[in-house]
This record gives sequence, C-alpha cells and structure tokens, in this order.
Amino acid sequence: MKFCKKYQEYMQAQEKELPGVGFKKLKKILKRCRRDLQIRRGGLEAVVDIPTCPHHCQVCDGTFFPSLLKEMSEIVGCFNERAQKLLDLHLASGFRKYYIWLKGKVKRNHVALIQEGKDLVTYAMINAIAIRKILKKYDKVHYSKQGQAFKSQAQSMHMEILQSPWLCELMAFHINLRESKAKSKSKSRKAPVLFDGCFLTLKDDKPSLSCELFDSVKLDIDLTCSICLDTVFDPVSLTCGHIFCYMCACSAASVTIVDGLKIAKPKEKCPLCREAGVYEGAVHLEELNILLSRSCPEYWEKRLRTERTERIRQAKEHWESQCRAFMGV
Repeated sequence: MKFCKKYQEYMQAQEKELPGVGFKKLKKILKRCRRDLQIRRGGLEAVVDIPTCPHHCQVCDGTFFPSLLKEMSEIVGCFNERAQKLLDLHLASGFRKYYIWLKGKVKRNHVALIQEGKDLVTYAMINAIAIRKILKKYDKVHYSKQGQAFKSQAQSMHMEILQSPWLCELMAFHINLRESKAKSKSKSRKAPVLFDGCFLTLKDDKPSLSCELFDSVKLDIDLTCSICLDTVFDPVSLTCGHIFCYMCACSAASVTIVDGLKIAKPKEKCPLCREAGVYEGAVHLEELNILLSRSCPEYWEKRLRTERTERIRQAKEHWESQCRAFMGV
C-alpha cells in the first residue's frame, strides 16, 4: 500500500478530526506545475531545453510552500497542546489530578494514559513522514533541493514536529510507565505497548533516547549537555529544541536560578545554534528528569549534592543583593 493511502486511512480512522498534511491538494499543485511546464515546452520555448520549472516558480512557491507551512503549524500546535495536557495529568497528584479529570469530563486510568501517549507519538511520527515525503516529491518534480531548504527554514521557525520538546517528554513518559508496570505485581490485563523500539541507551556513560518507528524512521536524542559535557540534570529544552541542564541554561542566559529563564533578555542566544530569544519559552522536561534519576541513581545523587550547594549559594547572594538594594546600601 502506498504511503499516501495509508496516511489518509490513518487520519480518517481518528475519532476526532485532527490537522494533517493535505496530500491530494499538494500533489495537485505539483501536477499543475508539471502540466504548465509541458505546455511551455510545446510552445514558443520548445527550442530551449527546460529540465524543470524556474528557480522561483509562481505556481509552486506561491501556493505549495504557504499551504504546507500552515498545515505544519497546525499539526505542531495540536500535538504540543495535547501532549502537554496528557503529561500535566500524569504528573499531577492528589486533588489537582481529580480536578483535571473532572474538568476534562473523561475517566482516565493507567492503560488509558499509555494508549493516549501511543496515539500522540504515532500522530507526530506519521505526520513527520508525510512532510518528508511530500518535500521529496517536490524536489523530484523540480530536480532541485528547494524542498530540503524549506525543511531547514521550517526548523528555524520551530515548525518541525520532531524538534518538539513534548515528543522527548512523551518518550520518557512511555519508558517511565513501562518500567512502573513491569515492577508492579498486579495480575490485571497488560497495558498496550507504546513503542517497542523506544529505549534509553547508555554508551560510555553518555545517555540518549532512541525511538525506532515504522517506515524506517529513527529518532535519536542526545542527553549530554553541551555546556558542562555531562548528562543533563534537571533538563530544560529551549524553543530551538536543544536540551541543557537548567543551571547551565541559566548561566548561558546570564540569569540566576532564582530569577529563572523567563527574565532572560531576548538578545541571549542558544549556545549551540546561536538563535536568539530561545529562553523565555523554555520547557522543563519533568518526565525526562524522572527517567534519568531512576536510570543513573549514583550520578544523580552526586550531582544533586553539587547542585544543592550551588543553588543555596546563588539564593543567598540574590537575597543579600535584594536586601542591600532595599536598604540603599
């Protein structure tokens, strides 16, 4: 079965109507471009060998890319919103958890949470594949690399769904629930498996999250902080998608841990990609934090003691400076 048909069947099978890639509409745009090119070849320009449409094609660039960009924005927005709600529910406790359940008017349990996580990751991955394939189709029609250039542009605009910090959180969420279920002695029926190919690997004491999915898609997320060159501790993802230790990110943003990343100046840049304004919308990766604390207990305890000392020092300096400012010293 061709991927286009498989994708359409998947989207139609969803209980709720979700944003997706308009394969048929985008393919029609490419066919129209190809047809116009054939007409030009048969007309006055028949004497000239035209292997493709012009570098800036009004038919494609004026309709194809804007349409795809809008669809990508809707897909990422939908995925992030649903993933955030699911993870908030899982991390909530006590009265707050029951309040979220009542507010959502949905009865949730362990199995339902796992299934919803599976559905969300499947939605993210199948749309990532769909976008990749339609851009390959564009390059094939035009004998160009404009499709790949557009993909890079979309990544800089944070429209690439595989860059979403919530995808990393869902992967960690899956492993946490899977391990909790494996340790449970309950004889109740097995929960559905989220991803058979999703796991945390440790190579030379350097962890990474890996997820192998259908259609030869493999996602690898390095969990080494590029600032301290150690396993990320209290991890935070900047809006550009890069992950750092929270304290390292604060240092890079020239703010204290007491003030936090939200007060970072817009001119402050990511240490890796040098993109500015990436700190204000940073996401704390709570599920990943839980996963790493369970997987690297000795390292976690050692780092926790070091971080606690540094946090106390910074907090003390912060309040001393506040007191001096208040007293006019």
